[in-house]
Amino acid sequence: MRKIVLASTSTLFGQEYLAYLKPAMQQLFFGISDIVFIPYARPGGISHDDYTARAAEAFATIGIRVKGLHTFEDPAVALLHAQGFFTGGGNTFLLVKQLHELGLMEALNAEVEKGKPYLGASAGSNIGGINMQTTNDMPIVYPPSFQTMGLVPFNLNPHYLDPQPGLQHMGETRETRIKEFHTQSSIPVVGLREGGWIEVNGTEITLRGEPGARIFKAGHAPYELESGGSLAIL
Repeated sequence: MRKIVLASTSTLFGQEYLAYLKPAMQQLFFGISDIVFIPYARPGGISHDDYTARAAEAFATIGIRVKGLHTFEDPAVALLHAQGFFTGGGNTFLLVKQLHELGLMEALNAEVEKGKPYLGASAGSNIGGINMQTTNDMPIVYPPSFQTMGLVPFNLNPHYLDPQPGLQHMGETRETRIKEFHTQSSIPVVGLREGGWIEVNGTEITLRGEPGARIFKAGHAPYELESGGSLAIL
C-alpha cells in the first residue's frame, strides 16, 4: 500500500525544522529504522552534507537514522535497498534536473509505488505531482524534463499565498500564475498553504493540517477544500 506525505513546507514560522510534521512522520515511518534523504534541492545553496545533517538531526528525535543519497556510490541501488525516503525543499528545477540526469526519477517512483514510505516538503512535494510546472522557484538550471513522479493525479503549488486586498504589490498572485498554467494544461492544481500536507494511504488522498487548500481546475472557478477533505476526486 502506498504511504506518502507531501507537505507545503518543512518549517513553520517560529518552529524547529520538521517539528509540526513529527506526528505525521511517526505514523508514516512506523517500524522503520533508517531512511534515505534526497538533498539535491539545496535551499539557499546549502551543501548536500549540511542539508543531510539538518534532516538527520530532526529524524533522530523520532529514532530514525538518515543517510544522504549523495553519499552512495550507486544511488539507484541505494533507492532499491532503502526502507523509506525524505526529499527536502529548495529549488525544484535543481532537484528535478539532478534526479533526471542520474536516472533516479523513475527509480524513486517505482520504490514508492511498492509501498516504501515517502515524505516530501516543498520541492520534495512538487515532484510528487504530475509535473513541476506549478512550482514557485526560479529556473536556475534547465532540467531535461519537467515530468515528475505522478504519485498524485494533480500538481501542487506549495507555500500557496492568498491574494491580500489592499496590498500595493503589483506582481502576479499565485492564483494568477496558476490560471496562466491552465491556459496550457488541464492538470488540476492544489494550492497548499503553510501548515498543510497531503496524506496518501493506498488510493485514499486526504488533505491534512490546520489550513484548507485552494483547488484549481481548468475552466472552473477555484474553490476551498477543508482539512480532512478528499483529493482523490481530482
